Amino acid sequence: MRILSGNQIREEFLRFFESKGHRRVHSSSLVPANDPTLLFTNAGMNQFKDVFLGAETRDYTRATTSQKCVRAGGKHNDLENVGFTRRHHTFFEMLGNFSFGDYFKRDAIAYAWELLTSPDWFGLDKNKLYVTIFEGDASVPRDDEAEKFWLEVGVPKARIFQMGAKDNFWAMGDTGPCGPCSEIYYDLGIAASEHTDAAGNPLDLPFGEDEQRYMEIWNLVFMQFDRSSDGTLTPLPKPSIDTGMGLERIACVLQHKLSNYESDLFTPLLAAAAKFTDRTISEDGGLQDNSDTTKAGQPTPSTTRNIPDPGLSDHKSAASLRIVADHARACTFLISDGVKPSNEGRGYVLRKILRRGIRHGHLLGQQKPFMFKMAQAVCDEMRTAYPELVEAVPGVSKIILAEEEQFSRVIARGSDEWNQLIGREWKKAHESREQLKEKIIHMASETHRKSLEANLSRPIGYENTWNTTGSFPSNPNAERAISEAFPGSDSGELITEWRRVENFKGSITGAEAFRIYETFGLPLDFMIDAARDAGIEFDLAGFNHAKEEEQARARASWKGGNQKSAAPVYRELPKTDFEGYTALRVDGAKVLALVKDGLGVQQLNPGETGEAVLDATSFYADSGGQVGDVGWLYSGDHNTVVAEVLGCKKPVQGVFAHQIVAKQPLAVGDTVDTVVNGEVRNAVMRNHTGTHLLHAALRQVLGTHVKQAGSLNDPNRLRFDFSHFAGVADEELAEVESIVNAQVLANTPVETLVDVPIDQAIHDLGATALFGEKYGDLVRVVRIGGFSTELCGGTHTAATGEIGLLKLVGESAVASGTRRIEAVTGTGSLAEFRRDAGVSKVAAHFIGTGTPDADTLRSRLAAQEEEMKKLRRELEQMRMKSASAATADAASSAVEVSGIKVLAQRVDALDKSQMRNLVDELRGKLGSGIVVLGAATPEGKASLIVGVSKDLTSRIQAGKIVGALAVKVGGKGGGRPDLAEAGGSDISALDSTLASAPEVVASLLA
Repeated sequence: MRILSGNQIREEFLRFFESKGHRRVHSSSLVPANDPTLLFTNAGMNQFKDVFLGAETRDYTRATTSQKCVRAGGKHNDLENVGFTRRHHTFFEMLGNFSFGDYFKRDAIAYAWELLTSPDWFGLDKNKLYVTIFEGDASVPRDDEAEKFWLEVGVPKARIFQMGAKDNFWAMGDTGPCGPCSEIYYDLGIAASEHTDAAGNPLDLPFGEDEQRYMEIWNLVFMQFDRSSDGTLTPLPKPSIDTGMGLERIACVLQHKLSNYESDLFTPLLAAAAKFTDRTISEDGGLQDNSDTTKAGQPTPSTTRNIPDPGLSDHKSAASLRIVADHARACTFLISDGVKPSNEGRGYVLRKILRRGIRHGHLLGQQKPFMFKMAQAVCDEMRTAYPELVEAVPGVSKIILAEEEQFSRVIARGSDEWNQLIGREWKKAHESREQLKEKIIHMASETHRKSLEANLSRPIGYENTWNTTGSFPSNPNAERAISEAFPGSDSGELITEWRRVENFKGSITGAEAFRIYETFGLPLDFMIDAARDAGIEFDLAGFNHAKEEEQARARASWKGGNQKSAAPVYRELPKTDFEGYTALRVDGAKVLALVKDGLGVQQLNPGETGEAVLDATSFYADSGGQVGDVGWLYSGDHNTVVAEVLGCKKPVQGVFAHQIVAKQPLAVGDTVDTVVNGEVRNAVMRNHTGTHLLHAALRQVLGTHVKQAGSLNDPNRLRFDFSHFAGVADEELAEVESIVNAQVLANTPVETLVDVPIDQAIHDLGATALFGEKYGDLVRVVRIGGFSTELCGGTHTAATGEIGLLKLVGESAVASGTRRIEAVTGTGSLAEFRRDAGVSKVAAHFIGTGTPDADTLRSRLAAQEEEMKKLRRELEQMRMKSASAATADAASSAVEVSGIKVLAQRVDALDKSQMRNLVDELRGKLGSGIVVLGAATPEGKASLIVGVSKDLTSRIQAGKIVGALAVKVGGKGGGRPDLAEAGGSDISALDSTLASAPEVVASLLA
């Protein structure tokens, strides 16, 4: 058996199936395109799902892939096992070969056996291989065919095992394609066994009794039935093949290892994880602490294999390193595919993976950010197969670093919450102990109470015994004192109760622990250990129950593919021939179907809305951020409009549904001409081509971490969302705009390359693949000179000069790490310039300058604003002087109520701030008393303010006075005892309200 590297294994697998007539298909994104039933791409067949369902056809019937996959959420969730087993991962690569109605069981089995055992390929020892077949059930007979074909290739009957539906029958969902499968296992040898005898020696168990020793490496799925909703299985007219072999598992086998983590796919990442957490992996697999200090309060390592965390063994720390390595792969690929950490959906799962990796770094003693460095280590190891990582990693590292810094704050908050919970339980337990102590002492006679008081108190240092014994030792002095105080059977019961209370410090419910786990991300191991150290019971069963309830809710995100995204009326229709790249009009298109309210109809009458599916069209359908075309359907006479087209979409891949309003009767089978509104199409093309230029310019100015996160191209504008970590400065926006328009002025031809193999497009032509888009193995490339090359199916101008000019009109934040730029082109940019010019002229007129350039306007406006501030200050001073003069003798007009001076005045010229100042001034003049001011505001409201001198607030409060007065002007108010405000809607009542102030004060003093 040859020893191959992980990269060699991947390449040889693909090359083998290419030699068997298979098309090598590029790995799809980890974010499934147009599939709401999947959280992440989790199998090689995901990108072929529509092909297997019959909703899509391709120009090949055999395919082979190495598909990047993530299983960390929903139905397929391996997260909690990762790091603690030999072969669980969050991110992995699935090698697969597929047949879409071409070959079936015989060829699939022959190909698998040849690849695995031939000396020209993997060359595995045939004597170490075992296979399984479906044993059959009431619905499906035993898979004798598969057994026959395995025997044909030379597998001994003794190494062919039959198994039930759980292991050997596969289904895409509750309904749809399904069939038996056949699994191939490899015997890793007795050294891999985890079963031992009493002496600790590994047991030599047969196949089927030792999952660790006999490892599944390949699953061949034979899709031969279609399951209906009532469970009926109907043979498929074209049975298909779907296989999956984990690259990590076959690497483990071919490199003579017992664990996937020992293969070269992981060893460099484990070394990096050790380096970044200040560890060294020794030859015997142990870990050395390279940090300068040992954590305070923890034992100093006695050997190089000690870990500076109490109870963290080499086994646990090795698991932590594996978790860091595995999770770094998942996070790097997920973020590079456009997923961002968040609190919902895919972003939530990414955050959970990332934080789990960070926590295990903390367990290894690394408190500083380190996971962001692992992204570069992942890139270094996987750039050969995934060269797009090279440009993505700088941005990925920044996102991870930001999350690490945020998580440090989360841990701090979570620890506080946890410690409060611990403290609460300690307090409850202490109170229970004290209550029992008092009960016992109270029950005892006077002669024994002093002895009980002394012996039932814990000695100094007694609490520390918990950490070494796992429970408190019994206190013989306490138990002896109880026996002496209560001779007979009573003492036995009291001693039993005392022991229970002595050793119990409270309990934390599973629901409480899960709340902290989910809210703050504190790891379960951390909480269990902390509870044990504190002597508090931890409700693990309750925690698991709460977790299962949450997982049940999350499981709804993945339905196994049993939901078909399009209405049944579309699924059986042939593809529409799209001719819109070269023509705005297609004559003689046939109406294949009409849909109204989701159901097929034979005819649409004038005024009715619906959808028309045609066998050919010139209308572009919504995709890639470009809106669908609008226009008209003409009758067979080429002159009469039979329907207005409001848009176009693709409910099923290749099927174009035109959203229409019927102007004439339109029936299935009619012949129509499709006519696109050319003016609208041209406007959209200008914006779409401008988006390509904008994307390239942003990468040039801001960095290659910039990736599209969404876009919209309609006739009026373009909107482009992209990954970036800060607002784009005005100078940067100006530079981007200049770069784009330099390309526009150059009138560079826009070149379209069709049917380019996706690997060639990405690796040779350097094309940028856009996030969220679904690509086949042959793609359409739009190239603008040497400036921009992207995979794109949209419509574009023939040359950049047709854009006219691109004008940026806005930049803003969309989400954390995502920015949005909006722009206009063509006549839209002309309108924008006219609007700006109009604003400039108006501004220039008001500030009295005939040179309306931006710098002059900015300078003059700033000067005028400063002058206005100065004038406002002077006006306020004049108003206050005027008001003060008007109230100079006001103190003499104050009315005395129960020995308290009450002064009420109307001061319409003042605002609230000035009224407050005047209240203070008048209170000073009164010395002791109450001031009530009222004013009519410019908005037509009544404003009241009441001030009470400090010496009177114990007798009467300003808030109560203003509240009673506010009612009279149709309002309400309140405030401090010495100062309160109110407002009302009835200005006409203001004078009478002020006049009633003495009466209101009198009533409140009564």
